[in-house]
Amino acid sequence: MKQFSYVIKDELGIHARPAGLLAKKAKSYADTAVTITANGKTVNLGQLMKLMALGVKQGTEVTITCDGAAEDEACAGLKAFLEENL
Repeated sequence: MKQFSYVIKDELGIHARPAGLLAKKAKSYADTAVTITANGKTVNLGQLMKLMALGVKQGTEVTITCDGAAEDEACAGLKAFLEENL
């Protein structure tokens, strides 16, 4: 299991467009379970509605956890996505 933390920099937080792309990216690692923890709640990162329900705002620290065969690749890819988009 690998994990990393990231502070959301986007002034709108995790809003619809990047949330959809982030969920799609998480689903692309089919053999790896990917979760996000924010505001004391943990959800499957591939489930868009649950991700949106977290209500992540600018300045919120999120923790991404990857567990599975491609956990190294998943963590690296998701970290790059967050840095580029959020």
